[in-house]
Amino acid sequence: MKSLRFPALVLMALIFSGCASLPENSERSEQDPWERYNRAMYQFNDSVDRAVLKPVAKGYRAITPDPVEKGVSNFFSNLSYPLVIVNQLLQGDFLDALSDTGRFLVNTTIGIGGIFDPATHFGLEAHNEDFGQTLGRWGVPSGPYLVLPFLGPSTVRDTGALVADFQYDPMVQLFDEPERYYVWALGIVNMRAQLLDLDPQLQSAYDPYAFIRDAYLQRREYLVHDGNPPRDEDYYDDLYEDFDSFEDIPDEETEEPAEAGSEEGEETSEEVSGEEGI
Repeated sequence: MKSLRFPALVLMALIFSGCASLPENSERSEQDPWERYNRAMYQFNDSVDRAVLKPVAKGYRAITPDPVEKGVSNFFSNLSYPLVIVNQLLQGDFLDALSDTGRFLVNTTIGIGGIFDPATHFGLEAHNEDFGQTLGRWGVPSGPYLVLPFLGPSTVRDTGALVADFQYDPMVQLFDEPERYYVWALGIVNMRAQLLDLDPQLQSAYDPYAFIRDAYLQRREYLVHDGNPPRDEDYYDDLYEDFDSFEDIPDEETEEPAEAGSEEGEETSEEVSGEEGI
């Protein structure tokens, strides 16, 4: 029965996607050709979040002291580092891999299994890498935007990469069933608790779906290029497409192109010269 749950959820989303409406005056994104399906799945995930995950996260934050909550976050962050290091090696970032190996060893030993983060105080910077970023680094395009059941925002590339990430997830290697699911559940609740402060900003957005989509795609592009994404040349082309050169940009006062050597320009220069001679 468990093997039938995921296809059933996808089928349900496909059925409801025909009923999913787009907001008025909304522009279609080229990266989101499956928007109706994605909006339907987003609404499904949002309903699950409101009914289950968000209340649990609020309760978790209410009863968990801040130092304990911080320690849990540190533990899960440290647990992800073997996967981070493997992807750094696959990307050829050997210096970062060496640095993060040191970070992992320091926090696992001195930091008592990663509960504490002494590595940061030693100047070992934290990094974020996964197999989706590795594929992107080697030129694999992200493909269309895709909202997954329960997991949320993704792309075709990142969805395929999840298989490799799951296969080599340290939690899969370290924990057996059912303990593995308990650890996963704690990690999900802890992560949702960290995102509670962003809820007011999301609720104030005109279109929360588009807000999350654009934020996710921009962040993934940022991570794939290690904080230095390529400049969007199309933006500048569109900005100046009506002008043959910078000299043709309208003057702020006259709103007409100021051309060098024009009669008007000569008259103005003569008037100025005459005034200076008075």
